[in-house]
Amino acid sequence: MPDISIGRFRGGFCVYWHDGPTRRRYQLAARSRKEAEAEAIDTYRRHHFRPAGQTVTDIWEAYRADLGAKPTAETMGYTGKAVLAHFGALRPDQIEKRHCLDYAGVRSAKGISQGSVHTELGHLRSAMNWARDARIIDHAPAIWRPEKPTPKERHMTPAEIGRLLDGANAPHIRLAIHILVATAARIGAVLDLTWARVDLERGQLNFRLDDSVTRKGRAIVPINAGLRAALSIAREAALTDYVVEYAGAQVSSIRTGFSAAVARAGLKDVSLHVCRHSAAVQMISSGVPIEKVAQMLGHSNTSVTYSTYARFAPDHLRDAADVLEFTGLRVVK
Repeated sequence: MPDISIGRFRGGFCVYWHDGPTRRRYQLAARSRKEAEAEAIDTYRRHHFRPAGQTVTDIWEAYRADLGAKPTAETMGYTGKAVLAHFGALRPDQIEKRHCLDYAGVRSAKGISQGSVHTELGHLRSAMNWARDARIIDHAPAIWRPEKPTPKERHMTPAEIGRLLDGANAPHIRLAIHILVATAARIGAVLDLTWARVDLERGQLNFRLDDSVTRKGRAIVPINAGLRAALSIAREAALTDYVVEYAGAQVSSIRTGFSAAVARAGLKDVSLHVCRHSAAVQMISSGVPIEKVAQMLGHSNTSVTYSTYARFAPDHLRDAADVLEFTGLRVVK
């Protein structure tokens, strides 16, 4: 979005911007500066994005631009390659369920998982809803999606976690894995972590970012004695502001090193997310209350934590099962 400005006009407010050599100005209905700022954005979008024949590609790219530096914008750069090849030339009002079904069939034939198709069409739905809310289009089309697959149940035992740590030869890979399993954080939060947000005296890590770029929740969590010792050693040798570093630079990915550690440990079906899942299961199965687990995971809504992990609690539904005890009953004739 270009720079837009708000000025006074005929006793009220107006918004103006430059479209190449042309200066465009529109009067606003707002009566206060704050109202004018919100109306100005809608006015710009309404006039800038309403050309005849507006396509899905146009809206997709406008939505990505509106997201700015958020991770979803980068992800949509990849998912858009497939989505726009199928939907890009269409206008939103031309999209029908059959287009979505055809898309799912094409992607499935190429070996793409149902979960990936669900995500790709979800990005299309988000772009269309954004266009509707921004008043670029009058109505968002209904975007059909296949059911989201049931999450994989794989989680590591404490012994497997120990083997994984032993299998990490590179110090920065081992440290990253140690933080993952000791805090239940997401890998993105771990790689973003700076020493300024590590408080070894209080035994606390702050995974939150001040700029609110990330969509996923991040937490401020305590650290155990083992992780504190590992962080103390790493801090002594630090060459950058980042906790996980290699060759004097921030690490952007540990997938290769992580996969090598998994192979050395002789583990199967272990991804980076399994580390977070395993930490959550370990807390729940050890009797840690759901509310505390939710805080560690950065969940703002405990219902998400409950629906995913409650079944791992040692006494989950035990009282319900006890009520269904009928073997002690006898029929009197």
